[in-house]
Amino acid sequence: MNTLKIIAETLNQSNDLREVLQSVLEKLLEITGLSTGWIFLIDEEPIYSFVADVNLPPALSWGDKQPMCKGSCWCLEKIWDGRLQKAVNIINCKRIEDAIEHDWGDTQAITHHATVPLIAGGEKFGVLNIAAPHKNEFTEDELDLLQSVAFQIGTAIKRTRLYEAQQQRAEQYTKLDEISRMIWKMNDLHLLPEYAVEKISHVFELNSLAFLIKEENVLALRSISHNGTAQNVHKRYRVDEYSAPEEILQCSSFREDVGQYGLSLDDSFIIPLSIGEEWIGCLIGNHSSSPWNSIHPDVIKALGDHLSLVVENARLYERGRELALIEERNRLARDLHDSVNQKLFSISLTARGLKEHVKRLPDNDVLIESLDEMQSLSQEVVGEMRAMIWQLRPVGLEEGVVVSLKKYGESLGLKISEQIEGVGNLPRLVEETMWRVGQEALNNVHKHARTDSASISLRRMSDRVQLSIKDEGRGFVTYSNGTPEWSFGLSSMKERTEIMGGSLVIDSQADVGTTIMVIFPNRLFKK
Repeated sequence: MNTLKIIAETLNQSNDLREVLQSVLEKLLEITGLSTGWIFLIDEEPIYSFVADVNLPPALSWGDKQPMCKGSCWCLEKIWDGRLQKAVNIINCKRIEDAIEHDWGDTQAITHHATVPLIAGGEKFGVLNIAAPHKNEFTEDELDLLQSVAFQIGTAIKRTRLYEAQQQRAEQYTKLDEISRMIWKMNDLHLLPEYAVEKISHVFELNSLAFLIKEENVLALRSISHNGTAQNVHKRYRVDEYSAPEEILQCSSFREDVGQYGLSLDDSFIIPLSIGEEWIGCLIGNHSSSPWNSIHPDVIKALGDHLSLVVENARLYERGRELALIEERNRLARDLHDSVNQKLFSISLTARGLKEHVKRLPDNDVLIESLDEMQSLSQEVVGEMRAMIWQLRPVGLEEGVVVSLKKYGESLGLKISEQIEGVGNLPRLVEETMWRVGQEALNNVHKHARTDSASISLRRMSDRVQLSIKDEGRGFVTYSNGTPEWSFGLSSMKERTEIMGGSLVIDSQADVGTTIMVIFPNRLFKK
């Protein structure tokens, strides 16, 4: 009883688990008169840690105690498989036998040890091993005492773990508050993913973290962080295949993509993002330390709920900006049409009428030439003004992207032929992307191709939807690396297409013409 009292007092001296285990092992050996002992703590097989020892013989302590830190042994195997339920004599010690076989040093006449499971409340925490020179067997009384001490140790470990868990949860909620204050005002949906994974990975000390958002009917991998470095990514996966965020882990192309950035899905955790009953994305990450230090499930849920609101807020903000921009464009288009465009047309009519009057005057050649130039210039400006109005407000897009692009091309003075093959309804964002890229392509035909005609085709094939803008003009002037001379516009077209998961293909030859193709795989919007 006195031994148990002393052990209990020792166990209550600190909440530092390693410090407590080392102290109680030293006190136990002092009371019992035994010489050597060590403690293993266990996790899921085969993970264990060597946490305390007293008077290890040289054979077990060489190389910074390598014989105790590597490989398994019979006592660990028995507690993992459930055969070790009470204090027992271990007839042979595998670690000592290995030390003798490999001649690692003096065993100091230690050949056997007693092993005692550290169990409390049905949970297995590790094993306590006790030995002494020339001691081959422990009596029942000794084993009963060790069993009682081990129960005290197991209870202390459980208490300490609960305390550590509470402390860890409190620290994690503090970190959650820090994250919340960082990202709450981030209302730019394009910058949010990279910013969020960078800050969350740093604050929670994560090895890797990926941010995925639902866009239309695809799931987009927008950003990923690995070892403290975050970067934007543009990868898209069919969302109709996944009724829950966890199911994306089974997608082979997703596993391959994130693996290239260092994210392992075999030991990952997932934070679903949802608004009401609808999930809008998820975070998938790897912890950088043992599962004991992983993010608590309550904190994960709170982080997911908060980030979901941030994403939704950013979407509403972006939608509000879009609506405000559309309204402003419509207002500018109306103003340009009702005022500037009408005045330019009036100038053209005035120049025409004045020219008829001047024809009756003598020596009127210079005046007529000037009026012809004024009339021609005003008509040209009227055409450009109409094109600007189209850019501000693409009236006719509701009739389809080809009809809208044809009308836009004709407003530039181009002769447009069109062809549609097997195309049904397209997602709004895809159609808008095709419109903007096609608009830029027709502008380039008008400004650079030195031709007044172009063809537009939209085809839906078994694997893709393809929009083509073709002209038979002068082609691109390219540098030695093949980059077009007017590459800024092309870069914008390419980036706009790839953000939506498509690709831009350009085929151009000098004095032959140019074909620009916008391609979207059917898998991106197949329902």
